[in-house]
Amino acid sequence: MKGAKIRRLEELLTHLKEGRYRIGPHVAKHMVQEGFTELDVIQATQWGRELAVYPEDQRMLVLGYMAFPPRLRLPLHVVLEYAQPRWVDIVTAFIPREPHRVYSRARVAALVCFDGEVEKVRWVRPRFLTEDQIPR
Repeated sequence: MKGAKIRRLEELLTHLKEGRYRIGPHVAKHMVQEGFTELDVIQATQWGRELAVYPEDQRMLVLGYMAFPPRLRLPLHVVLEYAQPRWVDIVTAFIPREPHRVYSRARVAALVCFDGEVEKVRWVRPRFLTEDQIPR
């Protein structure tokens, strides 16, 4: 998109703090698969820094950290879309293998399954439970 306004992370943090954000299905998939929470995503963004800005897509890649007391910090990448003026879309979040690597637009598109499909998340019960042991 030509002439798209570049917004900075500091401006988007206001939306996150006020709860004006949406979490996409791709984030939910990674939360289940990788074991982090919505709070981890928000805190990592608040304590993070812009790693890359993609003005053509009105998105940015943020490198933040999940903090586990007393001294453990795990990196978390968060992709934010700022096309809407009054809220932020959290497109995806994932634990990176190479935290300080800047991804190309093509790679970010691949990371968020840019093909328009909705991610399917399947819930399963623990294997050791039988049908009659499931709480109702």
